[in-house]
Parts: sequence; structure tokens; C-alpha cells
Amino acid sequence: MSKAELAREANVSPITISRIEKGLPCRMETKRKILLALGMDLSEKNKIFRE
Repeated sequence: MSKAELAREANVSPITISRIEKGLPCRMETKRKILLALGMDLSEKNKIFRE
């Protein structure tokens, strides 16, 4: 899935996806949207996001 596709599926901006890839913080709601767009369970957030 491309960044643009993920951003569209998660209903966030592509800039937000790029910022997250760089390790910048984001809101919990944004993380939830991305996980759901990827078809992942919320409990799997540590596989995607650094805390």
C-alpha cells in the first residue's frame, strides 16, 4: 500500500503519514485510523508505532 493509499484509507493527510514515518508524534486517534486502515487490531499498535 502506498503512502497516498494509506492516507486515503485512514482519512488523514499524506503529510501526516510522512511525519509518522519520520518518528514524529501523532494523536492516538490518528494511530487508530491508520491501524484500522491497515486491517490491524488496535492491540497491535506497537508493531507500527514507537512509544
